Amino acid sequence: MSVVLPRLKKALIVSCIAGLFALALSACAAEAEPEPEPVGEWGKQVRETPHLALTDDGEVRGSDGCNQLSGTWTVEEATVTFGAMATTLIACPDVDTWLSALETAEVDGDTLTIFDKDGNKVGVLERQ
Repeated sequence: MSVVLPRLKKALIVSCIAGLFALALSACAAEAEPEPEPVGEWGKQVRETPHLALTDDGEVRGSDGCNQLSGTWTVEEATVTFGAMATTLIACPDVDTWLSALETAEVDGDTLTIFDKDGNKVGVLERQ
């Protein structure tokens, strides 16, 4: 009996440690932040105002406030990458067409921050 009791204690301790380890791993997995959701309407769709609509099938359409934009997008981790964009070429001297420089974007809650090809922030759109 004196040999069995230490073995039982050791087995119990090992089981408790394994259980705590498994619990800690599951807690870490549960705390992982959800991936940002870029699908939706960004910016107000009113005249001379930049806006985008990203669909769940990877298409994007919108306006830089003057010209119509359309193309594709993908997301990896927190970065949205825009594919080749087709655009109209209307001259609008009084409209800031910053959105036409879009290359990538990051979603943070209800904010879509747009970056150009050099990684410079060019503007922000709010989720509608």
